[in-house]
Amino acid sequence: MPHPIQTFGVVAICATLIGAPLAAQTPVEATAEFVGLEGQSHGAATLTQAPIGVLIQAELTGVPEGSMGFHIHEVGVCEPPFESAGSHFNPSDAPHGYLVEGGPEAGDLPNVQAPASGEVTVEMFTSLVTLQDDAENSLFDADGSALVLHSQADDYATQPSGNAGDPIACAVITQ
Repeated sequence: MPHPIQTFGVVAICATLIGAPLAAQTPVEATAEFVGLEGQSHGAATLTQAPIGVLIQAELTGVPEGSMGFHIHEVGVCEPPFESAGSHFNPSDAPHGYLVEGGPEAGDLPNVQAPASGEVTVEMFTSLVTLQDDAENSLFDADGSALVLHSQADDYATQPSGNAGDPIACAVITQ
């Protein structure tokens, strides 16, 4: 009969070997709370690490009707008028826009389409960023990152920001 400590050791090793892959599959998540120019809430977003990128899911409220530019910005600071969030997240110095050769920037995202109610659900995926600490294109670099909603649609071509207009809401991405 095996000694109880030997049996425990085998069970512990098996549990560790079985549990390690499960722990590795646990998604890394981040959140972001949108604030407007007057400090009002405009909803929240959840960012979930996927095997090759990040899924962004947001519930926005109180936004104007129409098409609006939506980007990841390079600094995790949202002080109105949101210039504090810096330019679009672009560690590879790519040109802005999906319609430009060599583009898009890592922070370029599709436009958000808001109905007259001002309430919109956003679901989009980008393979150009990661939530993994210390990884290339990580949104958690030294100064963090933010999601920014702009007043006009991004034309996906004009440099440096697609004629998307002024920021109207900003959300610091936090772990």
